[in-house]
Order: sequence, then structure tokens, then C-alpha cells
Amino acid sequence: MKRIIYILLLCLTALTVKAGQDIPVRLGIIGLTHSHVGGVLNDKNKPYVIAGIVEPNKQLAERMSKRFGFSMDIVYPTMQELYDKQHPEAVACFNATYYHQDVVRFFAPKKVHIMVEKPLATSSEQAREMADLAARYQIHLLTNYETTWYGSHEEAAQLIRNGEIGDIRKAIFRDGHTGPVERNTHPEMIPWIKDPVLNGGGAVMDFGCYGANLMTWLMGNQKPVSVVSAFQTIKPDQYEEVEDQATVILTYPKAQCIIEASWNWPINMKTSEIYGKSGYIQIPDKETLLIRTGEKSPVRQLNPAARPAPYDNPYSYFCAVVKGKAQEDPQSTLENNLIVMEILDAARESAKTGKIIYLK
Repeated sequence: MKRIIYILLLCLTALTVKAGQDIPVRLGIIGLTHSHVGGVLNDKNKPYVIAGIVEPNKQLAERMSKRFGFSMDIVYPTMQELYDKQHPEAVACFNATYYHQDVVRFFAPKKVHIMVEKPLATSSEQAREMADLAARYQIHLLTNYETTWYGSHEEAAQLIRNGEIGDIRKAIFRDGHTGPVERNTHPEMIPWIKDPVLNGGGAVMDFGCYGANLMTWLMGNQKPVSVVSAFQTIKPDQYEEVEDQATVILTYPKAQCIIEASWNWPINMKTSEIYGKSGYIQIPDKETLLIRTGEKSPVRQLNPAARPAPYDNPYSYFCAVVKGKAQEDPQSTLENNLIVMEILDAARESAKTGKIIYLK
């Protein structure tokens, strides 16, 4: 009889654990002013429930409520009210980059995990404080880039690790589009995306961060020795206080990286070119990769599969990390993104002074 009871208890425990594993993450949404918020609100196969949304602009919240079908009952004007009434396990930020720091200051001491949209912060000073808080309170603080989830980038990295093109000598990253005003981006995003304080700059912050993130990842979190840049404002009638075009050159002991960020591309642009000692890889989009392994070898086109779940969706990935079912992706980590912020700081300083900036 005792043995039967013991077996029943074991079965009950196993069922309880399984049920606990299947409980969706209670996710808070901080802000509705970033155009990427549609990705989380429109996610059909989500391993989370939206516990609440912080948005002080009631008119914006009501408009988004009608569009995405969430109840205004879960919308709160402050982070304190969201936390007091809903106690989220994790939060995702869709507010101006400058305010990421405030979110970390509030939620880190409460042991709530955080994911922000790229870039991590508007400056290295902000980023270091955020990283210190994350370490002190032992939370995950991740940065989401669209390009992290590209199968083509993951395949390219594996080919480079396997020595298919030799050591990296030069990389070129081109990112951007025709401009947030020209594209009629989410109307509440336009005022802050072109604000030198709230966004930290213009095109270099919006799109230069992609190349800095990818190069830092491919170089194993090695910092560049120096950074030099040139900024332009080609459309001052639209972007009065920030650059709409930026070219940034990173120099490493045996490699260079050119980052071309622009709100002046004729089309949406996210392309990468990586040149090694013996070959090269070109990545025109998330599903295509062109590789040539030597001067006499032909160009081969590969069409890598999408990254496997949960690494095929930023919010599924974030929830998996929170639940301990996935590791932090190297491109999302603080180690990588603190270096990204140093690069962006140096790029702005170089554009301002006309000097080469040497990193410590």
C-alpha cells in the first residue's frame, strides 16, 4: 500500500512539474510608441500572456486596443500600477530608447526580467548602469535585433567558425530604409526617433547598431581598436537635429568593418558582406547566402532554414530564457551590447570632432 501511495505521489509531482513548465510567462509591455510593438501584440502562437501594458497616452492605447484587440482594462499609466496589480515575470520595452534605463531601474530590483528593442541604451553611461543593476539583481537583460533571428546570419557564422573563408579581414553592413518620416512610421515613434536625446541620435542609432552588433558577435566580442565616422543630414527639413546618413569604420588588429546606416536608401536594406583571408560570404536577406571559398571556386547560393524554435521569434526566445529553457543568444547579451554602445558613442564623438577615436 505504501508503495502504491509513493508511486501516486511521484506521478502527481511529475504532472505538477509539467503543468508548471507549460504555464505561460506573464509578460508586461512597456510603451506602445515603438513600431515593433505590433510583433508582440500580433503574435498568434505566444508562450506568454500579456499581463498588462504601460502607456500613459490613453488615446494611443485606445487606438492600439481597437487594432490589436486587447482590453483597456489591462492598460496602466505607470509601471508601479502595472506591477502592483499584475506582478509580471518579465517585461518587453517598446518606448523611446532613453527610457530603457528607467525600466531597468524600476523592474530589476523586483527580479523582473527585461528585453529592450535595439539599441540597449542611448549611451555607454546608461548601458553600464543598466548592466550593473541586472548583475546585482540577477535578471536577464536582453537586446532584441531583427537580424538575430535570420537563418542566413546563423549559417554564415557557422561557416566562418568552420574556416570556410578563413579569418575575417573586412566586413560591410548596410542597414536602413528611406527614412521614418518618408515611410510613415508609427506616428508616435517619429518624434522620438529623430530626437537627439530620446534616441541618442538619428540613423546611426537606429541602424548603425545592427552592424556593430553583428561584427562584435562575429569577432567573439573583441573590441575594435579605433572608430572613425562621417555623418550627414541630407534632409534637414525632416531631420533637423540628427543625421540621416552615417558611415562608420571600425579597425581591428587584422580586420576592418564598414557600417553604412542610412535613412536615404531607396529600399529597405539589411545586407551583410564578410570577406575572409581565402573567401567571402554575402548575405542579401534573411533566407539567402552566397559563398565563394577561393579565387577559383564558383559562387554557391545557400538557402538556410529558419532558426529553430524558440530562436525563430524574439518573444518566444525571451520567454524560453526566462523559463530556463534556452540560453541567452550571444547577439542579445549584455557583453555584446555594452561593446555596441562603446562603438556608437565613439562614432558620435568622431563625427563631432573629426577625429579617430581609440577605444580603451
